[in-house]
Amino acid sequence: MENILTINNLTKKFGALTAVKDLSFTIKKGNVYGILGPNGSGKSTTLGIVLNVVNSTSGSFTWFDGNTSTHQALKKVGAIIERPNFYPYMTAEQNLKLVCKIKEVSDHKIDEKLETVGLLDRKNSKFKTFSLGMKQRLAIASALLNDPEILILDEPTNGLDPQGIHQIREIIKKIAAKGTTILLASHLLDEVEKVCSHVVIIRKGVKLYSGPVDDMNKSFGFFELKSEQKSALLIWLSKQNTFKDFKEEEDNKITAFLAQELDAESLNRQLFEEGIVLTHLVKRKESLEEQFLQLTNNLN
Repeated sequence: MENILTINNLTKKFGALTAVKDLSFTIKKGNVYGILGPNGSGKSTTLGIVLNVVNSTSGSFTWFDGNTSTHQALKKVGAIIERPNFYPYMTAEQNLKLVCKIKEVSDHKIDEKLETVGLLDRKNSKFKTFSLGMKQRLAIASALLNDPEILILDEPTNGLDPQGIHQIREIIKKIAAKGTTILLASHLLDEVEKVCSHVVIIRKGVKLYSGPVDDMNKSFGFFELKSEQKSALLIWLSKQNTFKDFKEEEDNKITAFLAQELDAESLNRQLFEEGIVLTHLVKRKESLEEQFLQLTNNLN
């Protein structure tokens, strides 16, 4: 599959603060990628670097085949990385015509792009009459005017009400279905889970996971355990390769995360043979949220 963007060991420092640290990942054509992480994790800085508005400290990135200059490559990119900023007393159509002049592209696709974002019936309305969600949709329409190969969105649903959030997500899905590659930054797990095929999880500028969303969801689950011999149980768990992590909960319960497949009956038998009797044993499946929290909490 054709590469759209390749990032190699990218680092950005602002004085003593390292915003992005040794970050590497590849965006391939035709997928929807989410850069997911808490606020301040380096998502916007990463997008700023590849869009040539922030200089990197070290590392590199290449667009498309690697032989295209960033200046030329950005002609095939559509991006929204700041709050939409149009002229308030101009109509949606007039604003988009101005964008076409700036981008040096034909304005014959304005109606088509307004249709894509559900604003064709408001093409003659002034920008100042638009709701925040409509303003964001107009910004997406403007980013599509050059028929980009990749659309980059930074926190596209920030500040929107539930209806506005739903509309933006449906638009993203519609654009992706037409073959446009999409890269969006978000701190919302729900957003990434609903619209993205691939995810790059970062925290404090460090990559914690990169790959298909579905693969991240392929976990072996976890056990909730209780025993009167809690100390012995903890020692036993610490010696097992079957578990990748375990933690003590407030109610004397132990949560043990599996690194490989193990059923409840086998675990109970193994512990009984060690002289450890369980008073509580439940096996559960990890949600994507639990896995995300595990990843992001492991980095202090």
